[in-house]
Amino acid sequence: MKRSARLLVSAATLLLAVGSTGYAADIIEGPVADYCRTVGTSNLVLNDNIVDLKSEVVKLMDESVAVANSSEWINSSRPAFVWASEAKVACGMAYGYLKTNYKDEDTLNKCECFHDRMVEYMN
Repeated sequence: MKRSARLLVSAATLLLAVGSTGYAADIIEGPVADYCRTVGTSNLVLNDNIVDLKSEVVKLMDESVAVANSSEWINSSRPAFVWASEAKVACGMAYGYLKTNYKDEDTLNKCECFHDRMVEYMN
């Protein structure tokens, strides 16, 4: 089987495996979106110091990347890897906005929310 076909099969298998537990649907809409809305405004959004905010977002992103790259969490039955993957994307987007000195509240809220969920499932 060619490499591209194997990757496609692997991706489809991963989506089916994740989807069957409900985590993929949770990330896109539904309970996760509701969870993040009920959390309210994140501490990141409340921080008006752009330098401190960038530093905190990078810290959360680095932690999320470390978990997303860790075989311990990739192979775990707990969804820490899923939340780490979502957190690294959200934090990366938030950081991209912050590089232009724009505070995007939605991505900041998601960054903190997804990171918190990741930590929750790690403990």
